[in-house]
Amino acid sequence: MDIRGLPAALREAGVADGYFWIEGVHEPVPTPPDFVYLRRTGDGAAWETGTFERGEHHPLARHADEGEACAHLLRLAR
Repeated sequence: MDIRGLPAALREAGVADGYFWIEGVHEPVPTPPDFVYLRRTGDGAAWETGTFERGEHHPLARHADEGEACAHLLRLAR
């Protein structure tokens, strides 16, 4: 799976659109107060998954592989 297919997989799993944020693919507006996220790291060398709560990102894992990052976000969101 890649980040383009991830939103459909999340919706199929019953995850509400406002509960996840995927950089460049699914960025709800207005920004929800709490959500799980997937984004590129600052240096662009890896993917980061985590939670966003109270205005702060809380990284949980760093992934070298996009598919691995997508699978982790799917697990986090369920």
